[in-house]
Amino acid sequence: MTTKKTILLASALSIGLWLTSCNSKLDIKPLNSVATSQALSTAADLDALLVGAYDGLSNVNLYGGNIIRDGELFGNVPNTGDVLWTGTFVAPQQVYTKKILVNNDEADLTWTNAYRTINICNTVLANLDLALADDRDRIEGEAKFIRGSLYFELVRFYARTWGDGDASSNPGVPIVTTPTANLDANSNVPRSSVADVYNQVLNDLVDAESKLPESNSFFATQGAAAAQLSRVYLQKADYPSAAAAADRVIASGDYRLVSIENVFDTREFQNGVNTDETIFAIQITDQDGTNDLNTFYGSTDEGGRGDIEITQNFLDQFEPNDQRSQLFYLDAVDAVRTIKFRNQYGNIQVLRLAEMYLTRAEANFRAGTSVGASPLDDVNLIRERAGATPLTAGELTLDAILKERRLELAFEGTYIHDLKRTKTSVGTWAYNDPKLIFPIPLREVTTNPKLVQNEGY
Repeated sequence: MTTKKTILLASALSIGLWLTSCNSKLDIKPLNSVATSQALSTAADLDALLVGAYDGLSNVNLYGGNIIRDGELFGNVPNTGDVLWTGTFVAPQQVYTKKILVNNDEADLTWTNAYRTINICNTVLANLDLALADDRDRIEGEAKFIRGSLYFELVRFYARTWGDGDASSNPGVPIVTTPTANLDANSNVPRSSVADVYNQVLNDLVDAESKLPESNSFFATQGAAAAQLSRVYLQKADYPSAAAAADRVIASGDYRLVSIENVFDTREFQNGVNTDETIFAIQITDQDGTNDLNTFYGSTDEGGRGDIEITQNFLDQFEPNDQRSQLFYLDAVDAVRTIKFRNQYGNIQVLRLAEMYLTRAEANFRAGTSVGASPLDDVNLIRERAGATPLTAGELTLDAILKERRLELAFEGTYIHDLKRTKTSVGTWAYNDPKLIFPIPLREVTTNPKLVQNEGY
């Protein structure tokens, strides 16, 4: 059984690790908005605006922190789950305790920043005629990858999950695909159905995959679009499509699993880097970007607040020889921390190759197929990388695959969405309990009479 004593080994494991990959600085100043009186006029303007969309995506309320953090807090039972919230911030505490008020400021900020970034993407897409001919497809693909990703996150957090009732009638979120002067981008626009939002997401990501290059520095790539598509299809229980999308990423050969100690950047106070396993990550340096997951998961003596501790309940789920049980450390006050966000300036992994193997395994298992590889081979590939004993054919069950997914992807933002799509309760809260859904921000409902508030708020 893994205990706090064994975690001390992780400190030696993590100190001094250097990951191999490039992390060049952005050489274009991002534009986060365009004044109504100022028209875009050159290809350079368009490039700067696209960089602004990435800057928006990396906001602390989006992939820079809260979308990933809240996916974990929503999925955990207070005090008895895998993590313990010890912080004083009211908004995330409400998410953790499932007592969210209609004026929760982080539900407001996630919504606002997502629509602001979507509006930047819409502006880029409306001005593609400014792009150089050789760059046009790439720029369109990047903008649609970002827009599709954000609509996917919005519909998962602010609407009933796919499979809970009728997706064609359940209210989703407003769909806005043209630029607006108001960066909230949803003024007087009603909520589209969950099904319509998913269709928008799929249209964006499928088009993005067809237009993005295989290699694109640390920006969105063809593989990133396919990886995001695998998540969308898995959430919809479209298992053949999920397996196919994950297989495209794996079969591309553009990514490879790295050793378990090198998956995450555990160096202290060093500019972040990607690894060969990284499909898409938020880039963080000491001059730009904020790793807000370090803020909450990180030790107070290493730049964080120490608001989220890892519990013994989670550690006990690892088998004795599973090296992933060593990806934790004790801080100065004997609290257990994950090394995944130890580096204050470490890049935030949004999509990585290990998830693709687990998605392909689950999707193939459910569909009774072997696209790319058998489910047993995919699961054992991940287990063997971690030093865990391979499963036998008789031991491979859906529960075993889902457990493997939890152990591998813990704290990376997938938890509540996996629980919802598998219709698994969070303690006494059913998977479709309204308390597991964010409210539409009070300010939005007040100013937009066409917006319908979620149940319970």
